[in-house]
Amino acid sequence: MATLIAPSNHSPQEDAEALRKAFEGWGTDEKSITVILGHRNVYQRQQIRRVYEEIYQEDLVKRLESEIKGDFEKAVYRWILEPADRDAVLAHVAIKSGKNYNVVVEIATILSPEELFAVRRAYLHRYKHSLEEDVAAHTSGHLRQLLVGLATSFRYVGDEINPRLAQTEAEILHDAVKEKKGSYEEAIRVLTTRSKTQLVATFNRYREIHGTSISKKLVDEGSDEFQKALYTAIRSINDHIKYYEKVVRNSIKRLELMRMHSLVCL
Repeated sequence: MATLIAPSNHSPQEDAEALRKAFEGWGTDEKSITVILGHRNVYQRQQIRRVYEEIYQEDLVKRLESEIKGDFEKAVYRWILEPADRDAVLAHVAIKSGKNYNVVVEIATILSPEELFAVRRAYLHRYKHSLEEDVAAHTSGHLRQLLVGLATSFRYVGDEINPRLAQTEAEILHDAVKEKKGSYEEAIRVLTTRSKTQLVATFNRYREIHGTSISKKLVDEGSDEFQKALYTAIRSINDHIKYYEKVVRNSIKRLELMRMHSLVCL
């Protein structure tokens, strides 16, 4: 895995001046932007943004928006934002596109309660309405209940586990998620209110009872958005590292298939 090695003798003023120079002329010097911002840690990037605004009386992020386009713009724009602000932007794009609610689920389930609250605050400041308001406006039914519940949760963080509750709620999840005989509302209540430690205990108890993981064969090509969001929530809560490993693997596979397809077309 690549590691970011930021220079210890970093000068925010020199970087700000170099970025300004990259913006001037007939075309934007994207290579210089990458060399500077791609080799600075989050604290250094915030220093550059602050110094740039002090010197040139303009927001660096807004200048970047006007200078670069496409995927490069998205990557640089999100790279320079503070984590909470970046996640707020990612959530907003996902909601407005209506195509990838997994982003909202990932943010709501993987971050700590304090981090999620910071994202909600950043979202409200940037878009002048709440994250849960936008989620509710663009979804309906069980998907809305799940996403709003996840986005507004403030879970207990601790190691306490209630084994009896894990047993009971493992069966609630089995009936609703697997057998589709129970109440989805009850399954949503469990997933949006219990601590992550308690939920992992519930998922482990499910495996012990039924001999398979709760997420096994939960989604297929015919799954709707609610089922996909449910799957993402369970995987992210249970082990977000393994979840992201699978996301990265699948992305690499898709890129390889696209490359092969383009070669065949040639």
